[in-house]
Amino acid sequence: MQRVTVLGSTGSIGVSTLDVLGRHPEKYEVYALTANRSAAQLLDQVRQFQPQFAVLRDESVAVEFQQQVSALGVRTQVLAGEAGLLEVAAGADLVMAAIVGAAGLMPTLAAVEAGRKVLLANKESLVMAGRLFMEAVDRSGAQLLPIDSEHNAIFQCLPPVAASGLAPLGVRRILLTGSGGPFRTRSRDELQSVTPDEACAHPNWSMGRKISVDSASMMNKGLELIEACWLFHCAPSAIEVVVHPQSVIHSMVEYVDGSVLAQLGNPDMRTPIAHALAWPQRIASGVSSLDLIAQARLDFEAPDEQRFPCLRLAREAAEAGGSASAVLNAANEVAVSAFLEKRLAFAAIPDIIGDIMERVSFFEPHSLDEVQDADAQARRLTEEVIARHTRQ
Repeated sequence: MQRVTVLGSTGSIGVSTLDVLGRHPEKYEVYALTANRSAAQLLDQVRQFQPQFAVLRDESVAVEFQQQVSALGVRTQVLAGEAGLLEVAAGADLVMAAIVGAAGLMPTLAAVEAGRKVLLANKESLVMAGRLFMEAVDRSGAQLLPIDSEHNAIFQCLPPVAASGLAPLGVRRILLTGSGGPFRTRSRDELQSVTPDEACAHPNWSMGRKISVDSASMMNKGLELIEACWLFHCAPSAIEVVVHPQSVIHSMVEYVDGSVLAQLGNPDMRTPIAHALAWPQRIASGVSSLDLIAQARLDFEAPDEQRFPCLRLAREAAEAGGSASAVLNAANEVAVSAFLEKRLAFAAIPDIIGDIMERVSFFEPHSLDEVQDADAQARRLTEEVIARHTRQ
């Protein structure tokens, strides 16, 4: 019986994780659930799973939430704020790190430093602080298992990867697949007027709004490229992005002898979640079998970086190294938030990010404080640039 903390239990990954856990009560005990401020949804989850702890990051709603939990008559103790997240991240045997964005860095790192089995769905931890994060994994002996469907697919297609990288394994390249998002066939002119609801209507996956916008801009694929560099100890040049609209092949690995190994499955996040939960064993996920006859065809195309420059910006950040990825991520989070609030056009997102990348000097962070300083500086500058942009 393994105790599981789900960081970000009310998001799409968190909900899928609880679905898988609920299928295997003999194997897993839900130790802690956390949310930002989705108190009503978290209360429903507490009622069903009765964890030892429930954490609301937003302390302003925690007092009322405590009263609601007490009324349920369950054993669950309510914690609040960053301190609560850090406590439950370090206290479980297994931690699903599914908090979206930069907010997930510190709790995810707390789980790593405690030497836990960490299921990484928060790609920003590696995007912001890749070297420091991986050094913490090495020091603590934590197990780090990727949850993004692409990285989980690559993990399944590779033997264990050491710090020496892919070359000793005979790997020629990684083929990182992506659906192309909801705007794959739209012209650049058409992208000028798209709405947040259109951007969040992903053709294959059910995701939160921020990640859905990243998918629509292909920034999500760029962030995944950066994450893959750290997870698999390889240079950006070893990774090729391939647009695959059906989202059936989740990624591939090509070897020097010409072999290409691919992981296939229906587009359902319960598959990589179940794989990582049970690794190195396997458990049922609740995902239906892939019907290749009904699927009938698989298509592939090159990404268009003219229409989707976020992918190019992310690759440039990966190649620059140091704080560049943290700056990229911060600028993107602020720009996406402005778009969702209808303060910024969708097509302006990469323009803003590119502007910030040119204005900021990159450096090699030697501490998390320096990472967070770079993040904060980029966020302030991005807000200023967006404010000027919207006044024009």
